[in-house]
Amino acid sequence: MRYKLAYTGLILLVYILGKCIPLYGLERVDYSEGIVSVEDVLMQTIGGDANKSSIFALGIFPFMISSLLVQIGFAFRKLFTRTPLSPKTMGRVMAIVTIIIAVMQTIVQIPQLKFAVPEEELLYARIIAAAEMVTGVMIMLWLSERNGKYGVGGRMIVGLVNILERVIGTVLRHDPGRLAIPLAIALVMLLITLLMENGEMRIPVQRVSIHNVYADKNYMAIKLNPVGVMPMMFTTAVFMLPRLIVSLLGDLFPESAGIAWWQDNMNLTSPAGITVYIACEYLLTIGFAFIMINPRDQTENFLKSGDSIVNLHAGRDTKRYLRRVMWCISFASATIMGGCLLVPLILQLRGNMDSTLTMLPTSIMMMTSFWCTISRELISIHKYDSCRPLF
Repeated sequence: MRYKLAYTGLILLVYILGKCIPLYGLERVDYSEGIVSVEDVLMQTIGGDANKSSIFALGIFPFMISSLLVQIGFAFRKLFTRTPLSPKTMGRVMAIVTIIIAVMQTIVQIPQLKFAVPEEELLYARIIAAAEMVTGVMIMLWLSERNGKYGVGGRMIVGLVNILERVIGTVLRHDPGRLAIPLAIALVMLLITLLMENGEMRIPVQRVSIHNVYADKNYMAIKLNPVGVMPMMFTTAVFMLPRLIVSLLGDLFPESAGIAWWQDNMNLTSPAGITVYIACEYLLTIGFAFIMINPRDQTENFLKSGDSIVNLHAGRDTKRYLRRVMWCISFASATIMGGCLLVPLILQLRGNMDSTLTMLPTSIMMMTSFWCTISRELISIHKYDSCRPLF
């Protein structure tokens, strides 16, 4: 455990130092202001830099999107073929998609940056800054993979640092009176997260290999929140993807009224943007639940092992039952998390909450889930370390 914690600490040190390295030729004075929009607060959850001025300005957004696209692609692939792909091939595909997403995001962000260079050097400064941003994404991807292999927390540790920085900065920046409502909502969301992260539905299972007193205590456990708050993280990334596409289309077709309308409304301060955001959360929560706990794969595992769910025939009946259970649990999870996201957004839309405080409850909810996952990982490592050989 000491080795893993030390390795994670080293990864975080490199990451924090990288956030302090500015892009080439950038006017740093223009990026000293605080965050004022909901999108900026939201983006820092998956971004490396709130002001988008360091080499880690793109954050973990590109490889979160690439991970989502690759998982969806491989899920569809499994419908047509059972031939497995090697981890090396999957890693190569993810790296290629990550670079493509990073380049697209860089194209959108570079024109928005302010450079302190002469006009004749502006093009070269933008090219160098763009190369630094894409390189920063690949460095973060490498750091996250190394942390997942040798450290604690995997990729979520970067998101946890960003969230923690955002929460501390938000709390210190505002008066206690303005924090009362957001913190009250955050407390409720924290309790809901703890309940969902530690609660589970137990489906009785009959094991053919167990014929003792423990035979009646076997079950298949499904968390009340099957995939944690991972869909909330990906919702942030997915919501930024159509904004990125709309921005690109706006640059290509500046005269289009329809694209201009979407540019003005694809944000979390308008009903249309909030609707798209919540719809993304529903789709991702239900989709990830079925990818992580696939009823067909679970049914095939029962058939291979000879086990079965109590009072159900193996095969079609089991698959239908598991599919129905997963629909109910994932929809309930999506509704609860969607409600937690929606309440602060509606209060902000009505003017009852400051825009910089809108994502505070959501950030605390994500941070709670991350800590639950990391604590379980640390407990497992501690139990492993406590084992001693008999001889």
